[in-house]
Amino acid sequence: MDLTGKVAVVTGSGRGLGLAYATELARSGAAVVVNDVDPEVAEAAVRTITDAGGSAVAEVAAVGTSEAAQALVDRAVEEFGRLDVLVNNAGILRDSTLWKMTDDQFDAVITTHLRGTFTCTRAAAIRLREQGEGGRIICIGSPTGQVGNFGQTNYAAAKAGIVGMVRTWAMELARAEITVNAVVPVAATGMTETVPFLKPYVDALQAGEPLPPYARRELAFGSPEDAAGLVAFLASDAAAGITGQAIGIGGDRLALWSHPSEVVVEFADGTGWSADAIADVWPAQFAASQQTVGQQFPEPPK
Repeated sequence: MDLTGKVAVVTGSGRGLGLAYATELARSGAAVVVNDVDPEVAEAAVRTITDAGGSAVAEVAAVGTSEAAQALVDRAVEEFGRLDVLVNNAGILRDSTLWKMTDDQFDAVITTHLRGTFTCTRAAAIRLREQGEGGRIICIGSPTGQVGNFGQTNYAAAKAGIVGMVRTWAMELARAEITVNAVVPVAATGMTETVPFLKPYVDALQAGEPLPPYARRELAFGSPEDAAGLVAFLASDAAAGITGQAIGIGGDRLALWSHPSEVVVEFADGTGWSADAIADVWPAQFAASQQTVGQQFPEPPK
């Protein structure tokens, strides 16, 4: 992908997946505004990119507020003259079961992920529409937002909401030739290294060992760099016809997620559905098609 002349903002790009996205965009020729809440982390990320021959600057801000969003867009324009790509990656975790989750835990995750994606996209969309040359907005989802995960009420709500906004924005921004897509990544990061069944694979990556095919294919699990190519592709001219999609990436696996759709439909004969009528029809017509929750994986090889 040749992104020469493009300018990208990547939120939460000081480390992990965000850094991988920013590094890949820069490697492909884009100038990048790196963002993190920690100045030292942000500057280290910039050095990683510039030492490899890329172009990057840091903007230290906690994503969530309108002011932070505008500062990121303004930094791109001030430093590089324009904006072409926004990658909404910033995120935090505050895991807890429903009955233990505090208001602060819920609000913190919603503010960073959901409100942050909204405010940054709004600021970017205004600038891109003013430029009149199209653009790319890439939002980061999660399998948790698609199917749920135990202990992640706040995170699931935020990530599901992000994909919902992506579908709406794809319609609203189509006339301006601005594509909007969601990437649903799985990778070894600070957010996944505490997941018990992933720990052996995280340890293997940290030790520089290759992952087995089961991890890379069935679990779609790999390094952050494994997920970065999709972001560079969606940022490019080659992806001009792709919008409103949720696309999974991780390890050796690339997947297009479906939109929610009806799986079984029955009709009443002009009377509507009473509770008793639903109870009568459910076992035969609906029960077998009930959907699973959480990610479903095949058993690993013995």
